[in-house]
Amino acid sequence: MITFLQAIVLGLVQGVTELFPISSLGHSVLIANLFGWNNLLKQETAKESGFLSFLVILHLATAIALLIFYRQQWIRIIKGFFRSLRTKKVDGDNDAKLAWLLVTATIPAGLFGLIFEHVLRTQFAKPIFAIIFITINGIILLKGDKLVKKGQISRPRNRKQAATTGDNVDELAIGKTSRMVSDHLSFGKALVIGVVQIGALFAGISRSGITMIAGLRSGLDHEDAARFSFLLATPIILLAGLYKLHDFIGSNGAGIRGQVLAGGVVAGISAYLTVRYLDKYFRTRSLRPFGMYCITIGVFMFLLGIYRGHF
Repeated sequence: MITFLQAIVLGLVQGVTELFPISSLGHSVLIANLFGWNNLLKQETAKESGFLSFLVILHLATAIALLIFYRQQWIRIIKGFFRSLRTKKVDGDNDAKLAWLLVTATIPAGLFGLIFEHVLRTQFAKPIFAIIFITINGIILLKGDKLVKKGQISRPRNRKQAATTGDNVDELAIGKTSRMVSDHLSFGKALVIGVVQIGALFAGISRSGITMIAGLRSGLDHEDAARFSFLLATPIILLAGLYKLHDFIGSNGAGIRGQVLAGGVVAGISAYLTVRYLDKYFRTRSLRPFGMYCITIGVFMFLLGIYRGHF
């Protein structure tokens, strides 16, 4: 049985770490291990459990927060998608191409996750593997960011700086992201990014981190790579949550719906505040601090495990 304290803590962890490039699944495993919540660790690797129902709601809340923040961009993307169905072309239509790039990149991880998610979770959603993969994630962030040409990272913006007004991204930022993604990403590259996302099924590997690295290597700057990563995460997180919503509605959610909803509210609010922060952060900064953090937390949890006699 999950408690209200556990629900709130894990809701906060999910909302923040799903978008920060530091792995939400890895942190949920490590937080449970840190506080000795062994009941949750056992449920996380089970085929069915109330805790999995809890995770479903956290993912849905995170996806809803992303949809709200990027609502103007999603309106343009959806319009572009249906416009392309009518005109049968995407050339010269940045929003339409962005829509199909998102579709292309969603398919590999979606299909692979549908088939292998349970197997990977039961085998690798354990503290020792989370420690290993979160450390690997840190190395990927540091090395991947370093491999991007220095001039690309620090290149001056020769157009008016996009701004965040109120609680959403303004039209200048939206149009710029659509144009930059359309210019720099081919459908082949989008497919590669989709395949790369499969790594996020391993606890400790960050979906946003590896997709950002892939975007940077394709020619995007940090700002547009982050936005594309967040846009790409939305349908995957949303569809995964909806696919397993029956777990919450059914018997697995019985007796814990109050805790689940409390965690969902915390996850949604924290996810919204996180994406609002990161949308500004990546205009001028890189992935390096997150890479250093992942390596540090991996080493710390490994030493803690040795001290506790777990390894």
